[in-house]
Order: sequence, then structure tokens, then C-alpha cells
Amino acid sequence: MATEKPKKKFTFPTAFTILFILLILIAAATWFVPAGSYDYDADGAPIPGTYHEVEPNPQKLLVSALKGPINGMYGIEDETGNVDVWNYGELFGAIDVALFVLIIGGFLGVTMKTGAINSGIAWVVGKLKGKEKWMFPILMTIFAIGGTSYGMAEETLAFYALIITVMLAAGYDGLTAGALILLGAGIGVLGSTINPFATGIASGFADTTISEGIVGRLVILIVGTIIGIIFVMRYAERVKKEPSKSLIYDMKAENEKQFMSGTSEGTEFGKFTTRHKVILFLFFLAFVVMVYGVIPWEDLGLAVPTWWWWFPEMTANFLFFGILIGIIGKLSEKNLVDTFIDGARDMLGVALIIGVARGITVIMNNGLITDTVLYWAEQAVAGLGSVGFIIVTYLLYLPLSFLIPSSSGLATVSMPIMAPLAQFANVPSYLVVTAYQTANGLVNLVTPTSAVVMGGLAIARVGYGVWWKFVWPVLALLFVLTILVLAGGVLLA
Repeated sequence: MATEKPKKKFTFPTAFTILFILLILIAAATWFVPAGSYDYDADGAPIPGTYHEVEPNPQKLLVSALKGPINGMYGIEDETGNVDVWNYGELFGAIDVALFVLIIGGFLGVTMKTGAINSGIAWVVGKLKGKEKWMFPILMTIFAIGGTSYGMAEETLAFYALIITVMLAAGYDGLTAGALILLGAGIGVLGSTINPFATGIASGFADTTISEGIVGRLVILIVGTIIGIIFVMRYAERVKKEPSKSLIYDMKAENEKQFMSGTSEGTEFGKFTTRHKVILFLFFLAFVVMVYGVIPWEDLGLAVPTWWWWFPEMTANFLFFGILIGIIGKLSEKNLVDTFIDGARDMLGVALIIGVARGITVIMNNGLITDTVLYWAEQAVAGLGSVGFIIVTYLLYLPLSFLIPSSSGLATVSMPIMAPLAQFANVPSYLVVTAYQTANGLVNLVTPTSAVVMGGLAIARVGYGVWWKFVWPVLALLFVLTILVLAGGVLLA
């Protein structure tokens, strides 16, 4: 008998593949889309109603695909086809952003190497033994702070075994533990306030600052976290009172054997020492210093020294604190350097994605079709009004976030179009940043292309369909919350 060949499963392409396909498609579009330009004011903003067609400059497909990511790092080519390396900042190059991401990776790597974050959370879990219901507000708040400050995601995978074991012992289930972690950190990322990978990069390409729009993002962060805590606690108490109410009740015996037999790994993180406390203080101080440095205090009329920081200064800030934390953590010179490099290496994919994504903008600019796309979009949203525009922008970012799950890549690709477009609708560009990051954060709570979601669910032994059944009410509430904040932000701007 002939053996039937197993059917190949469809695998969704990576962000790199999608972006390279877009590079080629955009290069092809420069042959068909009319070239055009706006007149620009002294601040470099396009003036509505001044669009006009210009001489076309079609791009070569293969050359653009290969050179696009490289040019994306440096900036925009001049009329001779050469990149002006020395003015990459003025020409919207991505090399400063990419370097910032690499240094942040080293900073996070060194902090994690000291064990301070793991030991700190394990210490909190230990202190709450016998008072497990308080784990929900305390731990979800801690994870949310991690998400909003530095985009805590993959790091959460280390805590599943520990928290699942504690939850099962307290009479809860694995879904409770998984939801505590996924929603805690995920809502934190959705409500990013100073997250350099989402808010920082998007603000840079939208020509705004992290501090602008922070009030609305704080509302989303605080209210969203409260929604998540209440939802998870209600489910947890229901399961504790009647275990059969668990959505994974059929896994109860198997999970207890797996996590409570003393064989599960990853439940020990070491003692939480004074050194760890100092390291955590310095860790969060690095973000406080960054926020202070980028806020234009003088423009706000406050008698506070303004540092006028942006990516070069922020990068140096995290480099300094990374080295300081490594020294206080008693890492040897070789260990500190190796750990910093390993942390930067973990972010290399993100840095390259930024370059590839920025290459799309370079091709559009070189092909003289960026303003044409802006003009078409201006016509499409002309009758929407400011509130309608920001809501449509948010809705648009939902499918885009599925196609490009990388928050850095999506920000790099979309902000050069959406931020100027917002000016036509009299919407502040910082609200576009908020719309982008909340949509991306919402999708990344459930997208099957996320290693954090699928990995976390696998450790907690929760099916993907079960997760959808559990989490959809939270998604709906977060969706409504975001719409209200965005609309309110427009009306109050």
C-alpha cells in the first residue's frame, strides 16, 4: 500500500520575509504610481492643498531590494544615487535607532544576568504564600510596569513554572497563572509609556517625543491593568470554589503531576539580596533619567534644566547604566562584556528589521511616490474629521500588526506616512503613536505568530482555542477603552 505523504502545514512568513516582499512591491510601484510632491513649510511639514506631480524616478527592483535595508540604515539617497552618511539623522536614517536597540539589549542582558529581576519576583511570590489572591494585583502590576517601561515579553517565560506551581498549590489552575503573566505584561506593553522599543522608536519617526501623549497612555495602562486584574481574579476565585469551572479541568490531574511532583524546573531563583535591590533601583532609574532627558521642560514654561536628549544621548544613558549594573552585580570584566554582547545579539533581529523597514521609506522617497500616497490618503480621510481619522487609524493598525508583529518594524514602516497624514486631519502625531502601539499590543495578546503567546500557553498547557475563549472579553474592553482615550485625546488636543 502506498503511504500517504503528510500534508505540509502553512507557516506564516516572518517579518523579514514580509518586509522584503514589500520592498520589491514598493520598488515596482514607483514605475506605476505617479510621482508627486507637496510644498513644505519651514518645519518640514507638508502643506495641505499644495500637492503637484513631478518628473518620475522609477527604482530598479533587484537593486532596491538589496540596497533598501542598507540605505534604510543611513538615510535617503541624493540625486546621484549616493547616501549622505553624515546627515543620516536629518534624512531619517535608522542607524541611530538600531544602535539604541542593540545597547538596550546589552543593558537588559546584564541586568538579567545579575538575577535581580528573577529573584525580586520570586521574593514577592514567596512573601505572598498563604495570601495567594494578592498575587494577582501585585504580580500583574509588576509585570505591567515591566511591559510599559521596557517592553517585557520574552523575559516572562522564565516565571511560568514558578507561578504555575504556586497557583496549583493554592487551588487555582494553569490558565490562571498563564493569564496573570500574559495579560500583566501584555497590557503593560499595550499601554507603553516609556517603552523604547514601541513608544520611543515610533515617536522618533513621528517627529514627536516620548513625553507627549503620556497622560493618555497612562490612562490606558492603569485602567487596562485594573480590567485585567479584575477579570483574572474573578475567574481564579470561580475555579477555586468549584474546580470543574476551570476551562482546562480535563488537564487538572496531569498538571498537578507535572508541576507539583517536585520535578518541574525553573522554580528557584536564588535569594533576593541587598545587591539585587540596588540593581533594581538603578534599572528603573535608567528609565527615569531617560524620560527626564527627553522632556522639553523649557517649552513647558518650567524653570527646570532641559537636556534636549534624543537617541544618541539615550543610548549613552543605557550604556552607562548597563556597565554600572554589571560592576555592582560583581560580574567580571570578561563576563560583563560577554553578557552585554550576548544581550545586544538578542536584539540584532530587531535592529535589522528596523533597517529593512526603513528601506521601504527610502525607496518611496527615492521614487518620489511618498507624497503621492500621502495625497491619496489625504483625499480618503478628508471628510472623516479628527475623531474619525484617529479611530480609522487605530482600526488600520490592527491588521497591520498581524502582518508585521514586530513593533519596531511596524513603527518604522508606517510612521513616515501616518504622522504627516495626521497633520492634515489636525490630529497630533503623538496620538498616532498611541493608536499604533495600542493596536499592536492588543494583537500581540493573541496572535499565533508570537513566541511569547504560544510559548507561554505551551508551558501552562493551555490550548490556543481555550485562550481565545478566555481572553476575548478582555480584548473587547481594551478595544473600547482605547477608542475612548483616542477620541478624548483628539477632543482635548
